[in-house]
Amino acid sequence: MGQPSWSPPPSPQGTTTLYRAGRGGRGRRRVSWPKRIALVLLVLVVLAAAGGVTLYVWAGGQVHRTDALADYPGRPAPGKGTNWLLVGSDSRQSLTPEQRERLHVGNEEGLNTDTIMVLHRGDSGPYLVSLPRDSYVAVPGHGRNKVNVAFAEGGPELLTRTVEQATGLRIERYAEVDFLGFVRVVDALGGVRMCLDKPLEDEKSGADFRAGCQEMDGVRALAYVRARYADPEGDLGRVRRQRQLIGALADKMLGAGVLLNPFALVPALDSALSALTVDREAGVPDLARLGWAMKEIADGAGAATTVPVARPGVDLGGVGDVVEWDEQGARRLFRALHEDVPIPTSGNK
Repeated sequence: MGQPSWSPPPSPQGTTTLYRAGRGGRGRRRVSWPKRIALVLLVLVVLAAAGGVTLYVWAGGQVHRTDALADYPGRPAPGKGTNWLLVGSDSRQSLTPEQRERLHVGNEEGLNTDTIMVLHRGDSGPYLVSLPRDSYVAVPGHGRNKVNVAFAEGGPELLTRTVEQATGLRIERYAEVDFLGFVRVVDALGGVRMCLDKPLEDEKSGADFRAGCQEMDGVRALAYVRARYADPEGDLGRVRRQRQLIGALADKMLGAGVLLNPFALVPALDSALSALTVDREAGVPDLARLGWAMKEIADGAGAATTVPVARPGVDLGGVGDVVEWDEQGARRLFRALHEDVPIPTSGNK
């Protein structure tokens, strides 16, 4: 007698019946469409998680690290929130003569800073405070001098200590980028769009910009943030341009056009992370929070300002032109940051 014919029973409405032969052709089972979708989603989540771990490990290995934070007698107590010290180094050591000429940075060999900022993250909102590089403050072991001298004489550790002593804020995180790294980040993002109220020309920095909105590549963006000699506000005008451009970079880096496009995201991340030097304890989550805080400021949250100044451009023999802070205004500002409350609205913007 032949084998009886057999056909599968009809599937319930809304399901698809899948058959898999086990041993001896037995072991058939059904998997409904909802379960299939759940299975596919689970696989995608696992793959995404694996990719995220890979990206996390890769990102952590891209940044450079340095000794920037140290305990010492009299160090300010921790306040509420987290304070970053952001530094733009004008080191030329890694630049070829051709690069120095193209970037209009000259041949000076000293270690200096073009940018010094304190970024405060807390419940009251992110705040970005520029400290002019010519600020006249006490530099431990070097008397009163320009804050920039601290970086030239003792690198990140002495600069961090100087800023802590001058502001009364404990610095928990440190990040630094140099000339070439800055240029590469801007170029990796495909340039940045800036809008100028008036023309800007500065022979020393190479700045030559018309009024209005325009695209800047890395070289032009560097010239824009370094210009000060043709600016009647000098260093105060420069720090405002620095904040403006950093905000534009953060806004573009964390915009949908980059974040949702892996062909744009990976090169941008590679350039940004490779350009950074951070303290030894800073991790990838810290860097993500830093970038997001900068984007929040660019989008109008919190505030960006300059430490209140009493007298800019004061000529002191043997020191040169310095910027003297408004001591009362500065104390109010830094006390607000320490307590993580809204900062005073008066002062230099």
